[in-house]
Amino acid sequence: MADKLRDLSQPIDVPLLDATVAAFYGTGSKEERNAADQILRDLQNNPDMWLQVVHILQNSQNLNTKFFALQVLESVIKYRWNALPTEQRDGIKNYISDVIVQLSSNEASFRQERLYVNKLNIILVQVLKHEWPARWSSFIPDLVAAAKSSETICENCMAILKLLSEEIFDFSRGEMTQQKIKELKSSLNSEFRLIHELCLYVLSATQRPELIRATLATLHAFLSWIPVGFIFESPLLETLLKFFPVAAYRNLTLQCLTEVAALQFGDFYNMQYVKMYTIFMMQLQAILPPGTIPDAYANGSSEEQAFIQNLALFFTSFFKNHMRILEASPENRAALLLGLEYLIGISYVDDTEVFKVCLDYWNVFVLELFEAHNQMEPAASVNMMGLQAQMLPGVDGTLTAVQQRRQLYSGPLSKLRMLMICRMAKPEEVLIVEDENGNIVRETMKDNDVLVQYKIMRETLIYLSHLDHEDTEQQMLKKLSKQLNGEDWSWNNLNTLCWAIGSISGSMVEEQENRFLVMVIRDLLNLCEITKGKDNKAVIASNIMYVVGQYPRFLRAHWKFLKTVVNKLFEFMHEMHPGVQDMACDTFLKIVQKCKRKFVTQQVGENEPFVSELLSSLATTIADLEPHQIHTFYESVGHMIQAESDNTKRDEYLKRLMSLPNQKWAEIIGQASQSIDILKNQDVIRSVLNILQTNTSVASSLGPHFFPQISLIFLDMLTVYRMYSELVSSTIAEGGPFASRTSFVKLLRSVKRETLKLIETFVDKAEDLPHIGKQFVPPMMDPVLGDYARNVPDARESEVLSLFATIINKYKGEMLEDVPRIFEAVFQCTLEMITKNFEDYPEHRLKFFSLLRAIGTHCFQALIQLSSQQLKLVIDSINWAFRHTERNIAETGLSLLLEILKNFQAAGFQNQFYKTYFLNIEQEIFAVLTDTFHKPGFKLHVLVLQHLFCVVDGLTEPLWDASSVQYQYTDNAMFVRDYTIKLLGSSFPNMTPAEVTKFVDGLLSSKHDLPSFKNHIRDFLVQSKEFSAQDNKDLYAEEAAAQRERERQRMLAIPGLIAPSELQDEMVDS
Repeated sequence: MADKLRDLSQPIDVPLLDATVAAFYGTGSKEERNAADQILRDLQNNPDMWLQVVHILQNSQNLNTKFFALQVLESVIKYRWNALPTEQRDGIKNYISDVIVQLSSNEASFRQERLYVNKLNIILVQVLKHEWPARWSSFIPDLVAAAKSSETICENCMAILKLLSEEIFDFSRGEMTQQKIKELKSSLNSEFRLIHELCLYVLSATQRPELIRATLATLHAFLSWIPVGFIFESPLLETLLKFFPVAAYRNLTLQCLTEVAALQFGDFYNMQYVKMYTIFMMQLQAILPPGTIPDAYANGSSEEQAFIQNLALFFTSFFKNHMRILEASPENRAALLLGLEYLIGISYVDDTEVFKVCLDYWNVFVLELFEAHNQMEPAASVNMMGLQAQMLPGVDGTLTAVQQRRQLYSGPLSKLRMLMICRMAKPEEVLIVEDENGNIVRETMKDNDVLVQYKIMRETLIYLSHLDHEDTEQQMLKKLSKQLNGEDWSWNNLNTLCWAIGSISGSMVEEQENRFLVMVIRDLLNLCEITKGKDNKAVIASNIMYVVGQYPRFLRAHWKFLKTVVNKLFEFMHEMHPGVQDMACDTFLKIVQKCKRKFVTQQVGENEPFVSELLSSLATTIADLEPHQIHTFYESVGHMIQAESDNTKRDEYLKRLMSLPNQKWAEIIGQASQSIDILKNQDVIRSVLNILQTNTSVASSLGPHFFPQISLIFLDMLTVYRMYSELVSSTIAEGGPFASRTSFVKLLRSVKRETLKLIETFVDKAEDLPHIGKQFVPPMMDPVLGDYARNVPDARESEVLSLFATIINKYKGEMLEDVPRIFEAVFQCTLEMITKNFEDYPEHRLKFFSLLRAIGTHCFQALIQLSSQQLKLVIDSINWAFRHTERNIAETGLSLLLEILKNFQAAGFQNQFYKTYFLNIEQEIFAVLTDTFHKPGFKLHVLVLQHLFCVVDGLTEPLWDASSVQYQYTDNAMFVRDYTIKLLGSSFPNMTPAEVTKFVDGLLSSKHDLPSFKNHIRDFLVQSKEFSAQDNKDLYAEEAAAQRERERQRMLAIPGLIAPSELQDEMVDS
C-alpha cells in the first residue's frame, strides 16, 4: 500500500492519501501514526511530488490532505520556483487564482472553506514575491477589477492585499535580498491609487460588517507606507472618524488612526492633524469619560479592554510626533492636557502590557523636557539669571520658551511623579516579596520583565526629580508620613515608596540628599520600632536595607548613621524570617565595598577602629547565620582589612579574622596525623569544605594580602587533596560508574574543587606579585596535574583546566617551560572525553578550550615546538570546538583559531602551516557559516574568512597538490577562487553556477573592506535560502553592541542615572 502511494509515475490514489493523512492525525495506535508519518515525509521529500498537487486538491475532500498538498507546493515556490519551466509556473499561478475566485465568489463556500482560502492566499503571495511586477504586471488591476464584482471576492482581495503589504514591509528582512525588497516597494507604491480608490469606494458603499472590517484591517496594514497625499488629500480621515464612534468598528478605526498618528513629515499637514485630534477628543469623551479608566478596564469586556490598550497606543504615537503643534496655540492646549490626563489614567490600569506602552512614552516625554532644561541649567544655576540675560541678548527668549513648556506641563509632571512612586517596580537587590497567598517570603526566581521595567521607571523618575527636586522630595516625604501615622500603611505602599526613594540616589545635590535621607532613615527606623508582627517587621527591614544600600555617599559622610546602620544589619542577621538574613549579609557587603576605609580608621569618640571591635564580637555576630551567609560576611570583612595600609595591622586583623576556621583546621589535621581515617568521616569532610570556602571568600576580597594565610594551609591542603583524590579513584574503581554519583564521592570531589578554586582565586588576585603566586606552581604539578592524568575520566575535575588557564593568563611567557608538562598531562586524555559527541562533560569542554586559548595567546612558542601529529591534534580540536552549537565553546574556538592564524603569519612558518591546513579550515568555516544553528558565531566566521582570503596573496608556495590537479594555476588566489566556487557549488545545488561565481568574486574583491565583505556574506546567506524565515538578529549583533556602548556613555553624563552604588569607583572615603 505504501509503495503504491510512493510510486509517482501515475496520478496518486487520493482516497488512499486521505486515509494516510487521517491515520497521521487520527487516534489510532502509535505504530499506525509513525507509519503514516514516514510515508508523508517520503512524499514530501520526493522532488516530483508537487506535480500531483493539483490532482490532489481537485479530488480530495479532506482539509488536512489539502493542507499537506499545499505545504509541498509552498516549499517548491520558496526554494525551486525560478528553476521551473515557464508553462509550469503559469499553470500553478492560474490554477491558484481560479480556485481562490471560485471559492470566494459565493458567501456559503467562502465562510465554509475559510481556512483553505487563507492558506491559498498565502501561497499566492509567495508566488507574487517571485513573479510580480516583472512577469505579472497586471496583477493589481486584475485584483481590483475582480473585487468590484462581488462583496465576498472583495473581502478576500482585501485579505490578499494585507498579506502582500505585510510580506514586503514587515517580514522581508532576511527573506529577500535588499534589491528585491526595493523593487517590490516601489511597484506597490506606484499602483496604490487603484487600491486606495477601492478602499474608499467600499467604505462608502457597503453595509456588510465583515467587508468593512476586512477593509479597515487592510488599510491598517497600508497606512504606514503609502504616499501621504492618499491620506490627507482625500476623504480618508473623515471616513475613519465617521466610523470611530460605532462600537463594532471602534478598535479597527483606532488602530488606523494610530498608524496615521505615527507618521511624520514636516509641517505640511499640521492643520489636518490638529483637526483630527480635536474631533477625536470630542468623540472620545462621549465614549469614555476621563477619570473612570482603571475601573472601566477592570470591569470591561475583552473588546473594551482592547480599546483602552489601543487608546494608549494612539495617544503615545500622536504625542511623540505631533505634540508641538498642539502646544503651539493656546486654543489647543486644553485638549492636549486632557489627552495627557487620559494617558495618566490609562497608566494606572492594572495590566503590564498597557503600562509598558505608557511607561515607554513617559520616559521619552520626560527625557525631552529634561534635556532642554539641562542645556539651560548651567545658565540658570549661577543664580544671576537677570544679569546673565542682559549680558547675552537672546538667551532670554530661549529661557522663556523652555520655562513656558515646563510651566505648561508642571501639573501632569507632578501627577507623573506620583504615578512612578505608586507603581515603582521591584529592584534586583530586594529578596523579600509577597507571594500569591499574601505571605512574606524569600524570592526564588528573578523576574526579568520586572527588572527591565524597574530600569525604565528609575530613569524616568530621575529625570522627573531633576526637573523639580522640591516636588519629588515633598511627595515622597508626605507619603512616608502617611505610612507612619497608619493612614496609608500597606506592604505594597511602603515597598514602592522605598524602592522609589532608593532609585533616585545620586540625582540630588549633596546637602539636599543629606537632609532628605536623615528624615527618611529616621522615619523608617521609627516605623520598625512601633510596628508589631513578624511579617511587617520583615518588610520594613528589607526596605531599610534597600534604601541604605543605595546611598553610599551619605553613609560615608555620616559615621554615626553608618555605625547605626551596620549595627542594625547585625541585628537583622539574627532575624530568622526567610530572606532577611540573606539581604542583611548582601547589604553589609555592598556598604563595606563602598565605605571600607571608614571601618579601619579610628573615628572621633571611638576607642578603636570599627573593624577591631567587629573582630572581637565576631563569633556572636555570625552565630545564627548559615554557611553561605558566613562566607559573604567573611568576604565583607576581607574588604575592610584590604583597606588597611599598615602591613602589621593588616596581618594581625587577618589572623584574628581567620582564627575560628584555622583553629578547626589545625584540630582536624592534628587528629588526622594520629589516625588518617578521621578524614573519611562525612562531618569532618563537610567541615574541611566549609573552612576552604571561607578561605576562598576572604581571598577573593583581600587579594595578594591573603598570602600569609594561604601559606599556612597550602601544603596540608595539597596532602588532603591527594588523599581524597585517591579515595575517589579507588571508590569508583570498586563501585563502577554508579559510585561516582554517591553523596560520599560528591562530597570528596567538592573538597577537591574548592581547593582548586581557592588556589585559582588567589593566583588571579595576586596579579601585581607574580613571584608570590609562581612559587605555588611546582608543588602542584604532581598532586594536581599528575592526579588528573592518572584518574578515571569521571573523577577528573574540570577546575584543574581552568586553574592552569588562569596561571598561564597571569604569568604568561614565564610558564613556557611548563607547557609541555601541562600538555602531556591534560591534552590527550581530555580530548578523548569530549570528542565522542557534543554533550558529555560540558564543564571540561569550555575549560579545555579556554586553557588551549591561554596557551595559544601567551605561550605560542610552545605550539610551534609541537610535533606535526600534535599540531594536527590541536587544529582538529579547534575545529571540533567551533562545530559546537553551545555559543561559548564555539566562540572560544573561533577566537583561538583567529589568534593562531595571526601568530603563524607573524612567526614566519606560514607557508608550511597553510599548505597543510588552509583548505581544511576554509571548508570547516563555510560549513558552520552556512548552518543556521551557528548564527551567533557570524562575526567571527567572517573575520576568519577575511583573514584566509587576505593571507593568500602573501604565500610563496602553492596551496594545491600538483600531482592531483589537472589544471596548473598561476597563483594561489586563482586556485582558492576555483576551490571555493566548487566547494559552494556542491553545497548549494539550488543556486546557479553564475550566482556562486558572482558571490566568490565579490568576496575576493571586498576582502580588504570588512563592512562590505560582511554585507556580501549576509546577502548570500539569505539568497541561498539557508537563513530565510528566521530571526536573523545574530547577523547584525556587532552593530547592536556599538549602539549599547554609546548609550552607556550618555548615561554616565547625567547625575544619578547610573546608581552611585554601582559606579566602579574607590569612592573617596578617606
